[in-house]
Amino acid sequence: MIEKLEHIDQQVLLWINGLHSSLFDQLMWTVSDVKFGIPFYLFCIYYLYKHFSVRQLLLFLFVGIIAVALSDLSAKYLFKEVFQRYRPSHHLVLQEHLHYVNNYHGGKYGFVSSHASNMFSLAIYFGLLFRKLNDKLLYYFITFALLIAYSRIYLGVHYPSDVLGGALLGSIIGYFCFNAVKNKIQ
Repeated sequence: MIEKLEHIDQQVLLWINGLHSSLFDQLMWTVSDVKFGIPFYLFCIYYLYKHFSVRQLLLFLFVGIIAVALSDLSAKYLFKEVFQRYRPSHHLVLQEHLHYVNNYHGGKYGFVSSHASNMFSLAIYFGLLFRKLNDKLLYYFITFALLIAYSRIYLGVHYPSDVLGGALLGSIIGYFCFNAVKNKIQ
């Protein structure tokens, strides 16, 4: 059963990675860059500023930073270093069949994706935080996080299960962080 799931994981990865073009290579490279999230972060800060007191803004921002820190550290120390699953770009057989953008191969281990975990923690946290003000923002934020997660598969540095695991981990952390402050929303 595990072998069959791994085979499916590899086939989906190869299919997505095989959809490359120079336009999508550049787009996915940009989407995967940490700086791509800056407009999202600025929007969240602005939205906090417009709709909450300074005290709430600072609290909600601080908990958002905690969410990312928990997400990033958990992805690395509770998953990557424990499972030590090689990224597809470091897999002895798969690496020869992947298309690499800017010769990027990522770190050694990939389960779970830190990009996916971090962005989903923020998407869920801020999406739930802003839900009463605009219920559509949660869907926009999840779509944004999905795009970043997809870019990691496209670039050949994560299996679909890596980003799925990261999305799940980040969503759980984002949900718990939201629950820690939800009684502070007025």
